[in-house]
Amino acid sequence: MKKILFLVLFPFLIQAQTFKNPLLPAGADPWSVYKDGFYYYMHTTGRDLTIRKTKDLSKLADAPKAIVWTPPASGSYSKEIWAPELHFLASKWYIYFAADDGRNRNHRLYVLENSSPDPIQGTWTMKGQLKTPQDKWAIDGSVFEHKGQMYLMWSGWEGDENGRQDIYLCKMSNPWTCAGNRIRISDPQYEWEQHGLLTRPGPDDKPMVLVNEGPQYLKSPNGRVNIIFSASGCWTDYYALGMIYAVPNADLMNPASWKKHPTPVFWANNVKGTYAAGHNSFFKSPDGSQHWILYHANSEAGQGCGKERAPRMQPFTFAANGTPVFGNPLPLEVELSIPKGN
Repeated sequence: MKKILFLVLFPFLIQAQTFKNPLLPAGADPWSVYKDGFYYYMHTTGRDLTIRKTKDLSKLADAPKAIVWTPPASGSYSKEIWAPELHFLASKWYIYFAADDGRNRNHRLYVLENSSPDPIQGTWTMKGQLKTPQDKWAIDGSVFEHKGQMYLMWSGWEGDENGRQDIYLCKMSNPWTCAGNRIRISDPQYEWEQHGLLTRPGPDDKPMVLVNEGPQYLKSPNGRVNIIFSASGCWTDYYALGMIYAVPNADLMNPASWKKHPTPVFWANNVKGTYAAGHNSFFKSPDGSQHWILYHANSEAGQGCGKERAPRMQPFTFAANGTPVFGNPLPLEVELSIPKGN
């Protein structure tokens, strides 16, 4: 009888151990963080900040969600709520996001704080603008700690006019305060970073040609520091991931410490059902044995930066010298094993 029951249930057991991308029908700029047995997930909605909570990211569509913050009707952070990230720092939760007042040139970074053990519970309070050095246009803020020092990295303009997005870095004195000067650690210097001439209508009618954005920290097992970023316009099918890196004991605030990989490290080139793969984050499997990349992509060519972008995930490894080996973005029909430990 037990054998018969096992045979009946066996197909369902196998099915439960695999998944196919995408994880949700839509969701650009996906981010997740793992704490106390749960993954907390966010992506850009443009209108609010929403958190999903799950033990298994492959079952993200079934995860309960909560809108934890809604912007005011007007003001400096009332519109275009982009690329939220949730971090647990100094025993509190923080959400970093970019927003403006309806004019893109006024995009800046903002910080919310919550002391609840569960970020879906408690009260989120506005800490204010995360003022970057020189207070220029800024999006895609992300924080990390390296050798006891907290850093902020973001995509920004050198001056006050649109035209090129570079990756900047500065130190932080606490989770909501920048300290010292900013340095530029990446600018779009290669052809694969320069696709996407675009002229935005209205008050920001400036050509935007060169894009580095969405920086993400990734530490190699040997201590090498990798920053993975998105390059070229998200409105093109050339959107891809690039990499800059520094040796383990480098001075991260010295621009000369950073080297750029000369080719994309993750690019959906002629991949069925996968286009413009980019704006990623990273997580480990629940048992800590696997590294996974979480990213968005379109299912059809030419879909650009719209609502068709959907979150996907796949595992990756590291080479002996600390270089992450992502492989290629996978086609939609590929069946993957769920992260180990679920």
